[in-house]
Amino acid sequence: MPNLSIGDPFRRPLRFGLIFAASFLLAGIAEIGFAQPDVPQTDSSRMHQVHQAVTLAERGDSSGAMQIALHLLEQDPNFVPAMKLKGMLLEQTGHGAEAGAEYEEALKLAPNDADLLLKTGVYKLATGRREEALTLLLRASKIQPRDGEVQYYLAQAYHLNGHDNLAIEAIRKSLNADPANAAIMQKYGELLCSSGNNQEGLHWLVQAQHADRKLPRIDYEIGAADYKSMDLPGAVQNLTRALEVNPDDVNALQMLALAQTKLAQWDAAKASYTGLLVHKPDDPEALLGLGECQLQLKDYTSAVATLQAALRLDPTRLLAHFYLSRAYAGLGRTADAQHEAALHHLMMEQMSFVRSVETEQRESVITLQTRELLKDHRENDALRLYQEHFKGTSASTADSFVFIGKTYLFMGYTEDGLRCLHHALALDPRVRGAHTYEGILDLKMADLTKAEDEFKAELTNDPSYQMAIAEMGEVRYHQAKWAEAADWLAKSKTMTPEFLYMLSDADFRLGNIQHADLVAETAAAYGASNREFMEGLIALLVSNGQGELARKIAAGSKP
Repeated sequence: MPNLSIGDPFRRPLRFGLIFAASFLLAGIAEIGFAQPDVPQTDSSRMHQVHQAVTLAERGDSSGAMQIALHLLEQDPNFVPAMKLKGMLLEQTGHGAEAGAEYEEALKLAPNDADLLLKTGVYKLATGRREEALTLLLRASKIQPRDGEVQYYLAQAYHLNGHDNLAIEAIRKSLNADPANAAIMQKYGELLCSSGNNQEGLHWLVQAQHADRKLPRIDYEIGAADYKSMDLPGAVQNLTRALEVNPDDVNALQMLALAQTKLAQWDAAKASYTGLLVHKPDDPEALLGLGECQLQLKDYTSAVATLQAALRLDPTRLLAHFYLSRAYAGLGRTADAQHEAALHHLMMEQMSFVRSVETEQRESVITLQTRELLKDHRENDALRLYQEHFKGTSASTADSFVFIGKTYLFMGYTEDGLRCLHHALALDPRVRGAHTYEGILDLKMADLTKAEDEFKAELTNDPSYQMAIAEMGEVRYHQAKWAEAADWLAKSKTMTPEFLYMLSDADFRLGNIQHADLVAETAAAYGASNREFMEGLIALLVSNGQGELARKIAAGSKP
């Protein structure tokens, strides 16, 4: 039984090899008779031709077998055994997509054929139609509950649909049906590791390896389980073996490099990262790893070049600034080292803004769907979507109205947005965000006094709410109260580029040039993808006499 390979839905099938062809083709004959009342349940002549085709295929004459199948289908395009035969032959000759389509057509004529349900389910699973696959495989399992292969693929479908507990239950049934099957042991171990039961998963992976040392990717899976268990020497050993079998296995190479780094095997890790970059030349994580190895090996010049390349690809990599500081120190470039250390420290402080960012990231998953629902005037459905998405968290009904309210505001539906925000406050006067989003609207309308009142009301409820703190900084910025603006914005620990721009500008106006430069670099890191913002930031630096830094940022922001 295979590990399912996306794009190759019929990789090394078990039951449907040619040795099983006769039983596969005979299955569902009663169903055929039901679907085709004008065709006898047994047609010895046509079935004889089917068996003849199977014999040809077993002898390696797939072309001859296919000719028989096509001849039968010319006579009757709905003759299911011939459709199964054609699908089987397409599958055997590597035409998985065509085979899947043929099985799917046959299933329409024989909807209770368990083998066709399995075949079509596997095809849909491999082509990404996971929910459809799960439905078909569940039907197959009800017809053949003790069938090991049905349970195997049902486990895979459960796993890909996010139901790991049901996946493990199904794979256990598959193993019970075929306890000596190494591929099922492998899948059982894989699913256990995926569900977090790494120790038991590793046990079954090792059992599978003992049963069949030629299992595909078994060394990688054991190495990955070793890595998760922090058995780093074991991980290195198994991942190295995996790469001997498949030198282009990028996942194995990446995990090997990480394990070697944790073991401080710097030369070996350097070689692994170098190999990884052959396959992924623009991977900032691999460049960061290589840069650390070069740093540890005291190749400071190479480390600087590598880490600068990583930062050009992803300016938000905090460790790159830390390692770059040490590399500059190794080269005796003290001023550069101090600058990178200060930049790293400042960006580390901004990371404390994570709480609000995480909430926004989780909300972003449903934002587009929410907008569509609100456009269709389905506000209640949008509220239910939010509540279902945040089920099991501390999110309340009031929080759902805040989310809908701010979404309305961002869509330009001001009246509906304010209505929802006010309702959220009626449900819970301390609900987070309602005052803030109304204050943001006031800022947009240039009503600084009302905006300030809203932000103060938010901070009365929650003095640590970083978005409201940052917005208070924006109010002071627009009021040209530079010291207060800088204080509020710095205290917010924001990663929002526009707020960082204001902080940098306020620092320049206060004469805090060094800090203004650091903030500008941080703003460039988080705003690098916004061309208009970057142009404004560069203009700010130029206007304050920081041409060299402006050129550096401009060079780094070029695609």
